[in-house]
Amino acid sequence: MLRFSVLGALQIRTAAGPAEISGDLQRTLVQTLLVSEGQPVSGESLAEAMWGEAAPDNQANALQAHISRLRRRLRDLEPDRPASRVTIHPSGYRLGVGEGELDAAEFIRTVRQAESAAPGDAARTARLLGDALAMWRGPVFGGFAGGTLCQLAGARYEEYRMRAMELRFDAELRLGRHAAVLAELTEAHTNHPLRERFCELLMIALYGAGRQADALDVFRRMRRHLDEELGIQPSPALRQVEHAILSHDPALTGDTRMPVRLQPA
Repeated sequence: MLRFSVLGALQIRTAAGPAEISGDLQRTLVQTLLVSEGQPVSGESLAEAMWGEAAPDNQANALQAHISRLRRRLRDLEPDRPASRVTIHPSGYRLGVGEGELDAAEFIRTVRQAESAAPGDAARTARLLGDALAMWRGPVFGGFAGGTLCQLAGARYEEYRMRAMELRFDAELRLGRHAAVLAELTEAHTNHPLRERFCELLMIALYGAGRQADALDVFRRMRRHLDEELGIQPSPALRQVEHAILSHDPALTGDTRMPVRLQPA
């Protein structure tokens, strides 16, 4: 069985170790087929991803040549596989990917599982998401996004990564690990200064670590940043966290079964 990785530079792992896909066009072809997660991709979409507006005159023949090259490469990596992974369909070309073979699909599955976890299952959620986030080896596709399909998929994977970070931080705070996550939360908030959930969680972590003044200072800076960059005020959820800190609401550092995001009164 092969394992395909796109949460970082494109990589194909075999039982013998990682295998390279050489050439920008071949990498773009593989990535575009992978992000479709087993659904056929039209020849036009593949050509757009590979060549953009600089497609060769014999585009169909050139694409078929690259498909044949990819088939040979995958066959060399799986000599015992009875049929080619790359198949032709009326609607285009398909790369067969089994369950557990694409890291991005496994990552999204884990995040969705964490989203539906019970509030009292914080320890398992934190561990599960910590392992999932460790799957990321760098920017999606190693920063080599390719065409539109890959760019859209990359944005989707990145959004799931942000969601996984939020859920993991939330779980860690439920467990009372306020000081332990401060460095990571500060980095996340710094790297994504307009993402309010990171700000909320950082404020709660600071308060739980005994740094109320710093928590309120984070809110003031966030309010100023939102006003200057977007011309908006903090969301009700963010203002509610500020109010909870000012009133020393026990829900901020209380029972781990209590949701970190406070509910409106």
